[in-house]
Amino acid sequence: MKLPLASMRLLVPMTAFSMDATPDASFYNSAARDGLFEVEVGKLAEGNTASQHVKDFGAMIVKDNGVANEKLPALAGSKNGNLRTSPSKGQMAKNAELEVLSGEPCDKSYMESQMEAHRQAIALFKREIATGSDVDAKAFAISAPPTLRAHFAAIKLIAAPAEVTA
Repeated sequence: MKLPLASMRLLVPMTAFSMDATPDASFYNSAARDGLFEVEVGKLAEGNTASQHVKDFGAMIVKDNGVANEKLPALAGSKNGNLRTSPSKGQMAKNAELEVLSGEPCDKSYMESQMEAHRQAIALFKREIATGSDVDAKAFAISAPPTLRAHFAAIKLIAAPAEVTA
């Protein structure tokens, strides 16, 4: 079986350093990994989906997460840590799925994954706000929920006519 080149790229971690020195390492690592994954699948959505609304949503995700992805490494680096930026197994599987899909099947799969991803992201950031001990991580977490909620609301609106739920 041939794997698409982008899938092969995901099998090799871009960076896999430890951030265990900070109490908020799980938040830093999850936010970084998820943000980079969102950019990857957003780019796939721009190219592989049928709906212009889904393509536009993918472009918004690429833009917005790109901004956040630039801030997080500097923040984590200031704590003498490095981020794990390789995707989870589930993210690698979703990326591989989206690479081979096109048109309406890709629309549906991407919308489902984005609804779940944003549900999880909102929970991750709420947890950091409530229980985090690192001031910078909490400040980063506090800044994100309005954008996360806007993304979640947008994907729900786009998905509703297609009867996509997650």
